Amino acid sequence: MLELRYSLVIEATADPTFFGFYSPDLEGFTGIGHSIEDCLYKAKWGMDEHIALLKEKRLPIPKPNLRPTIVVQNETRPRRRKTAAKHRSSQVGMHQQAN
Repeated sequence: MLELRYSLVIEATADPTFFGFYSPDLEGFTGIGHSIEDCLYKAKWGMDEHIALLKEKRLPIPKPNLRPTIVVQNETRPRRRKTAAKHRSSQVGMHQQAN
């Protein structure tokens, strides 16, 4: 059984030889691996090292998650937003068509 003290998100990337991972419970904790298993292994030990670094720097340490989850998903990409100029020009075009 894999024991993690914090939740973990593993994301497939556009490159099939790499996965990224991070913990939503542990700010600043991220990493990469070559497989899901590699990410799990690196995350388990990396979380311990991250906590040790927080202690060393006397930074706050989040309480362990009593029910941590592991999520494997496709890489999340920010949705594209219309820029203000594009939005305005589309409104102008619609206004001209209406007249």
